[in-house]
Formats: sequence, C-alpha cells, structure tokens
Amino acid sequence: MVGWYYGWAAAKNDEAENYNYLVARGWESKSVEAQQAEASDKSAKLRPPMSPDEAGRWREKEILRLSRQRVLQQMEASQNSRHRKMLEDSLADLDEKLRSLGM
Repeated sequence: MVGWYYGWAAAKNDEAENYNYLVARGWESKSVEAQQAEASDKSAKLRPPMSPDEAGRWREKEILRLSRQRVLQQMEASQNSRHRKMLEDSLADLDEKLRSLGM
C-alpha cells in the first residue's frame, strides 16, 4: 500500500511539472512574439540620423525637460515656503531656457 501511495504522488508530481513546463513555454512564446512585434515597430519608426549639433540640442532639451519634471515633483512634496520659492525660481529658469531652445 505504501508503494502505491508514493507512485501516485510521483505521478501527480510529474503531471504538475509537465503542466508548469507547458505554461512556461506558452508564456515564453508570448514574450518572443511581443519582442518581435516591438522590434518591427522600432524599425518602422527609425528617423534619419541627427547631426552632432542636432544631437547636442536634443540632449540639452531632454535634460532640461527632465529637470523640469523633477522640480515639479519636488514642488508637489514641498512643505517649506522658502524651499518652494527656490523651486518656483528654478522652474521659471528652466522654462526660460526651454523657450530659448525653441520648445
């Protein structure tokens, strides 16, 4: 009787492992499909290469845009009026720099 129980448990274990293996393979194929779709989307959206000057301006705008976003997040959390004033001044300065770059 003991041998039957262990054999049954082993068979159940094999079924569970096979099920998990099949599920994992299914997820893997979905991931591959998503990666292939993403790669084809990226290739369709390729832009012509930028000149070094254009790349520099783009980097500068992106840095200013991200800095502005960080300042806005800090303003939301700011409780101190002096700190908030400093952040408002920083935001105005960033906005001015972005305007001068044409954003």
